[in-house]
Order: sequence, then C-alpha cells, then structure tokens
Amino acid sequence: MKKINKTMVVDPLHPETALIQQAAALIRQGGVVVFPTLGLYGLGVDPFNAQAVARIFALKRRDASKPLLVLLAHPAMTARVARPATPMARRLMDHFWPGRVTFVLAARPDLSDNLTAGSGKIGVRQAAHPVAAALAQAVGGLIVGTSANISGAAACAAVADLDPAVLAAVDGVLDAGLLTGAPSTVVDVTGSAPVILRQGAVPAEQILTWNDRFV
Repeated sequence: MKKINKTMVVDPLHPETALIQQAAALIRQGGVVVFPTLGLYGLGVDPFNAQAVARIFALKRRDASKPLLVLLAHPAMTARVARPATPMARRLMDHFWPGRVTFVLAARPDLSDNLTAGSGKIGVRQAAHPVAAALAQAVGGLIVGTSANISGAAACAAVADLDPAVLAAVDGVLDAGLLTGAPSTVVDVTGSAPVILRQGAVPAEQILTWNDRFV
C-alpha cells in the first residue's frame, strides 16, 4: 500500500471531496487513517477487515478484551452491525444523534469478536463532525472509530499532539485543526432502561430525563 507521507489539511466544515476519497481509499485497502470527531481525533478502519482491526489493537497497544465502537454515516447503518434496536433505544438515538452519545446495542450474531471483544454488544454513534460523516459515507456508511492515542495516554484534540508512534504507524491523517469538547457519553440500551457506562459530553441526567418522559 502506498503510504501518505504528509498530513492532509481538510476544511472542517466543508471537507474537500478529493481528500475524503483519498482517505477512504486507504481505509478500503486496509489502512488506518486519523480523522476528526467532534471532540477528539480518532483512528478509522474498515470494521469488516479483521487485519485492519488488528492493526488498531496493535497500534494502540489496546487490551483485546476492550471492544471498539463504530461510527455511522446514517442511523440506518446500525443494521450492518447490530440487532434491531428496542423502541427505547430508537427514541434515544433519534433524539441525541448525530452527536456526542455512543449507544451500546446487541451485536449481530455474525459480527466479529474482534469488534465486540466477545461481549455480544457493539457501540455505535452517528458521526456529527462533517469530516467524520463524509469519511464514513465514502467508505460505505460506517468505520471503526477509536481515539488516536496509545491506550492509557491522553486523547488528542490537535494533530500536533498525537504520539509520534501513532503518526508513524498510520497511513494517512485528516487534519481539521483544533477540536473542542469532551469524549462521547456511552449508554447501554440493551435492557429495559438506559445504563450510563461513561460520563461524557452529554450529561447523564439529560439522557435519563429524556427517557423518563416515555416511561
């Protein structure tokens, strides 16, 4: 695979089609691309390419027991990786997407364990950053999205702050400038009520209060 030796500076609001297609081509070939989300830079690969997903774990030195999440260009893409959402889960997704909430759903039975870590669940989020949404769409509707850092180290809101080991290992970088915000809130919606797994950009109280309107 031809490796890009320079960062691609992309317009954060109106990403250039040629740059998105170049990054998408790398991902389709099994490559790893750094790209912006609303709050932090992430690592993107094809979720259905086992070798590419393995590269993510090796690059991040990530424990294999920790599942990965998938970013979606459109909510309909959840059907590619998850079982049908419950009415409660669908209401929450309709209200909080696109945005800073990752929902954990029951995974499709044929989804690889390298994404779910054998949990039978998969985290999904509709991409809200224009670059992330365009990249996911160009790849086929969904990409793995995990923070662009060595596991245990701080995540980065600027390409300049990325670990040199991460930069050396990836195949391309989409630099959309300085990002602002916190990581997403993670909510398990596989049961009868939402369970907050990680506090993040959207307050837990806001999610629970919205759900309570329908109980």
